[in-house]
Amino acid sequence: MDRFLQPRMSARADGVHPRVRGRAEELAFLGARFDALAEGRGGVVCIEGPPGSGKTRLLAEVQRMAVERRLRLFRGGADPDGQFVPLGPLLDGLSTGSGSLFDADRLRSLAAAPEQRFWLLQELQDRLEQVALDTPLVITMDDVQWLDDVTLLALRTLSVRLSAHAILWVVSVRSTVVAPGVRTMIDHLESIGGHRLPLGPLADTAVTGIAEDVLGAVPDEATLGVVRRAEGVPLLVVELLRGLREERAVTVTDGVAVLTGPALPTGFQGSVRRHLDQVSPQAREVVRAAAAVGRTVTVGLLAELLGTPAAALIEPVQEAVDASLFVEEGERLLFRHDLFREAVEGSLPVAVRKAVRRHAADVLLRRGAPVTEVAALLADSAGAGDRVAVELLRQAAAELSASAPSSALALSRRALELTDGGAAERPVIIAETVLLFWQAGQAAEGRALAAAALPGTMAPEAEAQVRLGLARVSSQYDFTEAVRQARTGAALAGAAPALRAQLLALECLNLSMAGDFRATADAVAEALDAAADAGDGAARATAVAVDSVVWFYRMDWDRAFALAEDAARLAADVGIAHSLWVPEALWKAFLLNAAARVEEALEESASGVRETRRQGQAAAMSLWLSNRCRVLLDAGRLEDARAEAEAAAAMVQDLGLGNFADATVLYTLLRVAVHTDDREAVRAYAADVRDRMIADPALLVRNVGSWLLALVADYEGRPDRAMEVLSEAVGTFSLVGPSLASPDDPADTVVFVRLALRAGATGRAAEAVAAAELRAERNPRFPVLAAVAAHARGLLDNDLAILLRAVELYEGVPRLLPRASALEDAGRKLASRRAAEAVPHLDAALNLYTQAGAERDAARVRRRLRAVGAPRRRTSSRRLAAAWPELTASEVAVVRLVAQGLTNGRTAEHLGISPHTVSSHLRHAFTKLDITSRVELARLAAEREHAQ
Repeated sequence: MDRFLQPRMSARADGVHPRVRGRAEELAFLGARFDALAEGRGGVVCIEGPPGSGKTRLLAEVQRMAVERRLRLFRGGADPDGQFVPLGPLLDGLSTGSGSLFDADRLRSLAAAPEQRFWLLQELQDRLEQVALDTPLVITMDDVQWLDDVTLLALRTLSVRLSAHAILWVVSVRSTVVAPGVRTMIDHLESIGGHRLPLGPLADTAVTGIAEDVLGAVPDEATLGVVRRAEGVPLLVVELLRGLREERAVTVTDGVAVLTGPALPTGFQGSVRRHLDQVSPQAREVVRAAAAVGRTVTVGLLAELLGTPAAALIEPVQEAVDASLFVEEGERLLFRHDLFREAVEGSLPVAVRKAVRRHAADVLLRRGAPVTEVAALLADSAGAGDRVAVELLRQAAAELSASAPSSALALSRRALELTDGGAAERPVIIAETVLLFWQAGQAAEGRALAAAALPGTMAPEAEAQVRLGLARVSSQYDFTEAVRQARTGAALAGAAPALRAQLLALECLNLSMAGDFRATADAVAEALDAAADAGDGAARATAVAVDSVVWFYRMDWDRAFALAEDAARLAADVGIAHSLWVPEALWKAFLLNAAARVEEALEESASGVRETRRQGQAAAMSLWLSNRCRVLLDAGRLEDARAEAEAAAAMVQDLGLGNFADATVLYTLLRVAVHTDDREAVRAYAADVRDRMIADPALLVRNVGSWLLALVADYEGRPDRAMEVLSEAVGTFSLVGPSLASPDDPADTVVFVRLALRAGATGRAAEAVAAAELRAERNPRFPVLAAVAAHARGLLDNDLAILLRAVELYEGVPRLLPRASALEDAGRKLASRRAAEAVPHLDAALNLYTQAGAERDAARVRRRLRAVGAPRRRTSSRRLAAAWPELTASEVAVVRLVAQGLTNGRTAEHLGISPHTVSSHLRHAFTKLDITSRVELARLAAEREHAQ
């Protein structure tokens, strides 16, 4: 396997490592980071500079510091020909200490599983946590501009998630890098506190020092004049000095290196050519063949490429090593620097280079190398019509599609470029490429390719299968696009009945998610008929679940619940892995929440998280976390809701989900920020809403976004602006379907009525009250609906008796914030008549708001109490051990386990929550406790718990 291993810094010929010159400030900074690491504080450092600026040399110093301080060290590096090998730098890197840092076999097995990126990140995070709890860890990664997609994601994600651990990440990158993913990652790490170390040209004093190191004497001015042509680039400085020494152009007299020969050419290519000219023709042939193959080769591969026995290469390879052209690393040969390889490769004719690379790919495949490891060679060297290369590139793209869709897309596009226009397989490759465009987040390009190429190029059955795949993928990002793909596929004549049933089920599902419930009702009937004809249980389960959604918004909640039970049973019979909507039981949880059956909804979501985690269904687990954060929000457990929403948001980022997350997770985060009066968070989340929701083609997504921005406008004291923002949403009040939140929250009616009355929109308020009363009348078994209807009517009519009736109806309804709101409204009305009677109601409202953590609402009620002569101090609802007065109950539970040395994963298992939720609780606890590391937490816990 000719994979890359990060080389150790090579010593000089005399065995002494050269001194680092001109980087005193950088070394001092790195030393300070090591001091912080010894105290348990990790961090991220990015060394950035042009080729030859000394990035790898500085990384070698970092590695030396780690070894000297007896810290655990992992060193890896990326290879330009390894960008299609998921986690290659981690699987092939080296570490100090007993045993390997990563279980390569375990990671490889995860790499073959569906939705592997999420579980890979979990595995890596757990392992790094375990190691860092035992001893500080230093992770170095060279040449991150060449990282594969999965390692890039791991570096970006884990360096943030593990920021509280004693882990120092030091990476190097070329400043000339243009790959947007790499640049985004570096900018992101810097924005969250990472440090960037830019390496510029060396000062003249440093150049003089290097000259003295290389020549063994102080250089005279003429010698320095030659060396200054390198413009302070360390590698070029060293190469020019070596050239001077090897050409005997410098004579040492009385400790001074005097220029006595001609000045050497300034170009680096010329320096490399001189190196090659000084070795034998056989050694030159070996070096050129190696340069054509890539950054690293084995003697065995070179022997096959050159058609000679391996034994015949002993002398030329040793000659190249002695000439400092190669560095040995185990069984591999590496160029001393990438610039050397690039210079040699650049001197080869293009046709020769491509032929050698194509031959190398064939040799590696014959020797059993995975196709992903030779993909870069194939993509670069294959010519048009090379069917073998096309099939291998397709195979590599298929293997990468789940973990690295962007890399898979690049390979699929290359396969398409190499395929003749009339080839029978071209339509299938087009379809594969279109799907990968969607998976890689390039929907517009995928849509354009599909529109131009799919119709008429494939058999109906094949095209319908492609449309089904596109509908599945796009349903995670864009509901309206999923509807279009499913509808197009279902309309194809000749598609199998089961395939058509699945397409129709996806169509009605996404119509409901998009908010078009008239079309949804018609589509459900057609989907149910098609599922029955085909005997497809998965399609039937989805259609029945959507039918439940329709009846929910038609205000027949009893029927909606019955259908939701049927859908969950059907989905369970089919098996979650085969469900079109994973899982149908999710809708039942949302129904329970809408009906204010909070504990049942929370148990349903907890069960969903457990089951999806057990089955490895990451996307489904993120849906359950999204549901759970919404239930916690509606239950008035605001800090827990925020923690779960942040956990769900982290999963969404890992998995790349879109519309659904915006309508639930972003909704929860912004509502919590408003209630807790977190102005900075309100501004940030409002910006996200504007960017992602307001212009969405799905009416439902736009309505939710408009409702959130209306709440922000009202928060800012602009009710008129709030009603302007809601102009489209309020126009849907008379239609079947959600107009504000989705799924609908009955209590939002009261919030809207209050907002509309403040804006003088009495007519709109009356429409909302009428709808709430009709819903309560049609569903008498649901107490929350009667309470909401009375509350809304009391506000509209400004009727104290009805408001007091609403307070009574809310008794027994486990919704803290709506109950508190009714008490506050009744108290406000009483205050204008009988102030003394207002105080108990306002006190009860204050207690409920405080219990929920709704500081903005609690502050408003304290002002009302002061106005009636009953001032109240700010208090906390946290009934906890005195050791942790700053924290919530959930945060204390997490903090105590983590302080005992448990990893996030073990803590999550112990508490029955997700590792992401543990991370969220820890982050907030650290902020409240003004600490930044687990070491500090352990010390603080020992002090506080011992004092108790």
